[in-house]
Amino acid sequence: MQSKNTICLWFDGEAEAAANFYAQTFPDSAVGAVHRAPGDYPSGKQGDVLTVEFTVAGIPCVGLNGGPVFKHSEAFSFQIATDDQAETDRLWNAIVGNGGQVSDCGWCKDRWGLSWQITPRALLDGFADPDPAVAKRVFEAMMTMQKIDVAAIEAARRGPA
Repeated sequence: MQSKNTICLWFDGEAEAAANFYAQTFPDSAVGAVHRAPGDYPSGKQGDVLTVEFTVAGIPCVGLNGGPVFKHSEAFSFQIATDDQAETDRLWNAIVGNGGQVSDCGWCKDRWGLSWQITPRALLDGFADPDPAVAKRVFEAMMTMQKIDVAAIEAARRGPA
């Protein structure tokens, strides 16, 4: 049964490769149906992979091989909450180490240009702290990071000794 709301991600011929990478990298992810074009289209031929149904961390998606016209931007990203430094490192390194790019404050891009926020729960908890001074310390610590350092975030949350 198809979800009522599915995220459609545009790719330039690599939707199936991206879906397979996401399924291998993120928990609660899988590749579903692969649909081939019933006829020629502007960026492909009959029989080429046109769409791929997949799930990323429980979110239903479809990859559309629409060609080079549209590119991903930071205006859309997946935010993946991690439980500890090991999970943060594993996901960050998988994305960046597979042709991706490092950015700031827990953001990175995969090799297809899709943006990801690899966000430890410790960071989210720090932002939500009822003490504004604590939230500010956590925010200021994050602003100095690329990949989030959980121990440094927890130290910022505790504050000066």
